[in-house]
Amino acid sequence: MTERLSLTDRSWPVQGRLTQVHVALYRATRGRVGRHIPGRPPILLLTHVGAKSGKKRTTTLCYLPHDGSFVVVGAKSGYPRNPGWVHNLRAFPDTEVQVGPDTIKVHAHEADPEERQRLSPEAARYSAAWGRYQQRTKRAFPLVLLTPRLRETG
Repeated sequence: MTERLSLTDRSWPVQGRLTQVHVALYRATRGRVGRHIPGRPPILLLTHVGAKSGKKRTTTLCYLPHDGSFVVVGAKSGYPRNPGWVHNLRAFPDTEVQVGPDTIKVHAHEADPEERQRLSPEAARYSAAWGRYQQRTKRAFPLVLLTPRLRETG
């Protein structure tokens, strides 16, 4: 476990650069490239604001469609700490996602205990990777529902 985490720690800078390329391709092709990777759940782009910095950031995340919302899992490959985007969404829950060609304004909320009990098994079945990642750590992964906000009328 320690070796794996050490390797994971060293790989974050490389993963960050790969994510930038992924985001650029996804945006440039309106999701035709980067939304679907064989053997993985579909991917969305989450725009979030840094809780401390106030800077906009974009993260690629696999998602589980659920009752009109998008469920994302704060797995971070089983790393001992939650990913930064979870902390950012706690501070600024109103944000947006890009799903394929569509940009959707959403409100993020962490699953309450009842939702968590219902969604956790569904998420583990949907993505085997999420189940494997959970075995690597003692922390419970945050399950975040990204629910489309109603269009504002003026």
